[in-house]
Amino acid sequence: MHRHTADRIYTHIRKRIIAFCKKEAPLGYGEHEVDESYFGGHRKGMRGRGAAGKVFVFGILKRNGKVYTTPVPDVQGKTLRAIIKQRVSSGSIIYTDSFGGYHGLITDDHKHHRINHQIEFVRVRRKYINGIENFSGFEKTKLRRHYGINRGHFFLSLKEMEFRFNNRNENILVLIRKILKSRTPF
Repeated sequence: MHRHTADRIYTHIRKRIIAFCKKEAPLGYGEHEVDESYFGGHRKGMRGRGAAGKVFVFGILKRNGKVYTTPVPDVQGKTLRAIIKQRVSSGSIIYTDSFGGYHGLITDDHKHHRINHQIEFVRVRRKYINGIENFSGFEKTKLRRHYGINRGHFFLSLKEMEFRFNNRNENILVLIRKILKSRTPF
């Protein structure tokens, strides 16, 4: 099989996975961890939020549940709060780091707890964001195996990692076969 044929097949599978993930995307009410992450190769100069040429990815993890990720054009408060408002039910508890983009979550009808990583990682038993940071590490480790991903295919690969994480306790092969056999769009 030619590599372009294999790429086309994988792209089709990933697009079906994205449709399946969209169906399960609203995370509802509960405790959620929120964090932003930066994807891209090693570059000279600044790291983290100041790094040029990186792709910003925003993630929400419902504790003991599923994760939702999406690339974002920027990590400004209005962008992040709009996604949270769309995916998380009002009245939910949201745990974040001390990044300024999360200011105002209380006014959006959420209970908001901040963790200042410069002081501590876990203040009280339930106040941490290690789950979403763990997922970001999982994504980066899996995507690193591909030795770089075309920006046009990054979203497909990102959603594939979300799908794998959300269905980690199921037989992925059986689930993908079920998704591909289904005639109805998800």
